[in-house]
Amino acid sequence: MSIKETYQFHFLGENNNILKFKLIDGNTYAKIMVLENDIIRILFTDGDTLKLDKTWSVAPGQADVPWEGRDRFDTSGFSLPTYESSQNEDEFIVETSLVKAVVKLNGFKISWFYRGNSEWVNFANDRQTQAYNFDGSLGQGITHYLKRDLNEQYFGLGEKSGSVDKHGKRYRMLTIDAMGYDAEYSDPLYKHIPFYMTRQKNTGFSFGIFYDNLSSSIFELGTELDNYHELYRYYQTEHGDLDYYIIAGPKVKDVTSKFSWLTGKTIFPPKWSLGYSGSTMSYTDAPDAQDQLNKFLELCEEHDILCDSFQLSSGYTSIDDKRYVFNWNHSKFPSPKEMVQNFHEKDLRLCANIKPALLKDHPYFNELKEKNMFITNRKTEEPEMAQFWDDIGAYLDFTNKETYDWWKDQVKEKLLEYGIDSTWNDNNEFEIWSKDATCHGFGSEKEFELIRALHPLLMMKASYEAQLEYNPELRPYLISRSGSAGLHRYVQTWTGDNRTSWKTLKYNIKMGIGLSLSGIYNFGHDVGGFSGLAPEPELFVRWVQNGIVHPRFTIHSWNDDQTVNEPWMYPDMLENIRGLIKFRSKIIPYLYTALHEAHQHYQPIIRPTFYDFEHDETTFEENDDFMLGESILVASVVEKGKSEREVYLPENKDGWYDFHTGKWYEGGQNVVIPAPLSYTPLLAKAGAIIPVNQAEITFATKNEDERGLLLFPCKDTGKSSYKLYEDDGLTNDYSHTFAYIHVEMESTEGEIAVTIKKEGSYTLPYDHITLHLPENEQRKLIVNGIEQERVNQTFQVKL
Repeated sequence: MSIKETYQFHFLGENNNILKFKLIDGNTYAKIMVLENDIIRILFTDGDTLKLDKTWSVAPGQADVPWEGRDRFDTSGFSLPTYESSQNEDEFIVETSLVKAVVKLNGFKISWFYRGNSEWVNFANDRQTQAYNFDGSLGQGITHYLKRDLNEQYFGLGEKSGSVDKHGKRYRMLTIDAMGYDAEYSDPLYKHIPFYMTRQKNTGFSFGIFYDNLSSSIFELGTELDNYHELYRYYQTEHGDLDYYIIAGPKVKDVTSKFSWLTGKTIFPPKWSLGYSGSTMSYTDAPDAQDQLNKFLELCEEHDILCDSFQLSSGYTSIDDKRYVFNWNHSKFPSPKEMVQNFHEKDLRLCANIKPALLKDHPYFNELKEKNMFITNRKTEEPEMAQFWDDIGAYLDFTNKETYDWWKDQVKEKLLEYGIDSTWNDNNEFEIWSKDATCHGFGSEKEFELIRALHPLLMMKASYEAQLEYNPELRPYLISRSGSAGLHRYVQTWTGDNRTSWKTLKYNIKMGIGLSLSGIYNFGHDVGGFSGLAPEPELFVRWVQNGIVHPRFTIHSWNDDQTVNEPWMYPDMLENIRGLIKFRSKIIPYLYTALHEAHQHYQPIIRPTFYDFEHDETTFEENDDFMLGESILVASVVEKGKSEREVYLPENKDGWYDFHTGKWYEGGQNVVIPAPLSYTPLLAKAGAIIPVNQAEITFATKNEDERGLLLFPCKDTGKSSYKLYEDDGLTNDYSHTFAYIHVEMESTEGEIAVTIKKEGSYTLPYDHITLHLPENEQRKLIVNGIEQERVNQTFQVKL
């Protein structure tokens, strides 16, 4: 029998934007689903049923999905556009207004096209020699081979080590506790985000591909060569169905925002979550943990370190030297509620560490075992035991409603009723390696590996629901280390337990860009390094400089040399650290508006420079820079002994300003700017309008809020605008009670005209705004038609 006969598909029909095909000599079905003009889904099944009939990742424009998942054939939320289909001998064509898929029915090999100005442009092709593993001839499991071109760049895959461009790399998509990882080389890491985008250098066209699969997998992006095949790349997994989404650009920013939309809305946490959050393993591991934490409060006040929260590491749950989730060690914490009250009196929130495995001698272990609430070994019908910290234990089965509800009850009773404000979902990589592990599966037993990456997501969802149910008026704030696509609907995250080194500082930046390009916007890195030796003073300051311009800013450590990373750890650097943390507080209005943009409009907060300046090919060269929002270019110092920073300024017709000195530079060139230890080297795009809290705040007065606008006008003529978002920063009333401050700025040769107006019902905590111009700017300032009196380059405007 010829290959053509073996792999020939025929068309069965179409219904509700789903086109159905079947392998003639076999039991493989293929479906093409036209969801948007620029999003088409391809699904292969062995037989006409799915191995997993629900998805927890796909939630188009939605805030959540049900605990038991969203039906994979549910098309709600998609526009389901009109399309055309036709068959021409061995080809089947599906065409929307923007995308065309040309399918060779021999092998179901697809070529993809995007409608440019007036003609179709080819942007992707399946490998022409066996793109799919229909009969096991390509080995075990599921594979998808695409043609690879040396002219392509690959971005994404979530949290991955190495350069931003992943071409020529190979990665495992598997959640693992990679403590002390090498940020340049280690793989796998903590998260499961099976999505990446491809950009063609010659055309500039970008598209994304998302594999909706929860099993461990491999992404081969150019380390393999085979003389019998053209250049290729592939996705491979042994479990589940091959279910993938093609997301057409044409630009990088289009792909990123569409994928973020596809997987749901970024949670909008309270404003305090953007403040400095203290943390260290050392305090809660100490025998006098409560005293240590109270001392942290005293030292913050003594050194005037602004702090909004503290992350309570798992030592508070210890019995002897092991950790037992939902247990309070009262020898370390004689009065947890009193401790919480002390923090609240100083206006700091507490976030408590929780873990999804119970050690074999946990006080609740036998009770939960009897109720079958753990992931189970199907042969022994006993809990599947796995290594967990310094002993063995069993992971909770969150696909069992009884387990799910028990978890929520424990969060409420053991944490929230004590006054704890939020949950830190940690060590939730679910490292189970037995092929015999099974789950309750929502009432229909499922192999653990089929839904491996789902458990961290359900764990954080349970914690989220517990917090929301306990206090429906307050916005939940949660943290999670692990997770799969969709995690951003519930939590803020970070890049796990990094190792102290200059290299980590450098490559964590690139890792964060990978997260941003994969739709995960609210993140940060452990400032100072989590494991290893204490950071040297210069490295610590540079790490804080970088940390303060990320959505999550936490100094956290468990140093090998028993030291603790704290703001005051180096007295000679304390003034710098204090000033940097105060600067963080100053730019909270800008960060908060960017967070709202992430929630409302699917826009990343941390962006590679090519995100907004894709017209400038130089921005695609590997670099250590990134954009904070659309207006601030961050040039972190990642090398020892530097007092200046060379930075490439993307092509921008209006140029750039040094944020701190006010000096103007033309775009499209390398410049050298000052890089002292006292501030983060930043540049503002000309035309930028940056909101700040200009109140002179201290630890004791940190809630004071006075609004300022830093104006960086176009040097000659030009227009720009900004929309500042304001609300109470705390409650779930933000969707109804809020305000926008609309600011427009127009520059001419002789004047700068600014218009400011408020929209919305929220009562602002201030009645005026102070405008600030760069030091050398001497043009007249006209605000709402009235010329302003200049006082030291500041102008006060009544609202």
